[in-house]
Amino acid sequence: MPNSKPVVSQGTAEPEYALWEPLDPDVAGVFRGVSSEDLAYRDRARAFVQDEVRPVIAGIWDRAEYPLDLALRLGELDLMRDGIDVPGYPEQSLLAASLTMMELARGDGSIATIVGVQGGLALRSIAYCGSEAQRDRWFEPLARGTELGAFALTEPTHGSDSVSLETSAEADGDEYVITGHKKWIGSGSVGQVSVVWARGDDGQVQGFLVPQDAEGYRATTIEGKVSLRAIWQAHIELDGVRVPASARMPGANSFKDTARVLQATRLGVAWSALGHAVAVYESAVHYAKQRVQFGRPLAASQIVQSRLTEMLSGVTSLQSLLMQLTRAEERGELSGPGASLGKYTATRTARDLARNARDLLGGNGILLENRVARHFADIEALHTYEGTETVQALIIGRDITGISAFA
Repeated sequence: MPNSKPVVSQGTAEPEYALWEPLDPDVAGVFRGVSSEDLAYRDRARAFVQDEVRPVIAGIWDRAEYPLDLALRLGELDLMRDGIDVPGYPEQSLLAASLTMMELARGDGSIATIVGVQGGLALRSIAYCGSEAQRDRWFEPLARGTELGAFALTEPTHGSDSVSLETSAEADGDEYVITGHKKWIGSGSVGQVSVVWARGDDGQVQGFLVPQDAEGYRATTIEGKVSLRAIWQAHIELDGVRVPASARMPGANSFKDTARVLQATRLGVAWSALGHAVAVYESAVHYAKQRVQFGRPLAASQIVQSRLTEMLSGVTSLQSLLMQLTRAEERGELSGPGASLGKYTATRTARDLARNARDLLGGNGILLENRVARHFADIEALHTYEGTETVQALIIGRDITGISAFA
């Protein structure tokens, strides 16, 4: 593990850089009063990242594999629920879920996204909108990771304007016939069930639990991604998929219900961005101490110290903001624009830190083995999903001015 002494290179042989050691930056004491119960989730997620994710993730990411074994481990370690209460499981606070997302993203963006899809979106949709029978069927296997769920909202022609989705669900006796297309659906080609959002006969958005092996459900894994390569996202064609009336979620009767799920996960995305920011900051600090150029470690340079200070400032600002927003959410006081501000600020800040760290590592910054390049790429997806920067800005701007600029 790295220490305060620089690693001095011998001749032309380059040393191996150790960039994963946690630094726990907390200048403002943001985490000083966090309960031991909440910290236990963080510590368990960190141990999982250090012991099980770190040794394999670069290869998995490079090969664009879906790590089903790691997804199952997330369930076994009770890191999959994203704060949803499941019978037989201990209570997990919002802060505990947030710290878990931060630590998982510190390890890898795809691993954090698996939890964001499984617990944050699929399990939460069923918790908020599902029937008792649906919760009985899906809560435990989704929480345990023995079955995987997807959240099928975005369409090829409706991303930022997902409220205008056109996938239809027509009632036909005691069944519904679902027709349409979905795109960018995490776990949509590798799981067991998809929460499909479709427009019913009344013109309102409704939610359905659709088995991924249903006739007419055709999912193609999207290839050629340069971001989040260790989670599969699907392009789904729903060609007259028939589901029983019992597949409809009774609490999903308009897009407001969909939006309620999305707002609840927006802070989780922001905490994930903080995890990425911490990862690239740690890597930059360790590298600056270990990389010797011009006869001294990079860390001895004034400009490098200035840049590391800038990065720490960004991390500290995000920690303070997200903790305040999370406490507000725990009190039931966080508004939709407030959640959007958290996501908007966090992904912008993480993006800037990753750019800085990538540059500081020089040519070594583009190598997967050195950690930063993977985060650099994954933050690009985080910056876009669950509402682009522009959409978040319009939500916030509408709140500031009282005027909607969406249309």
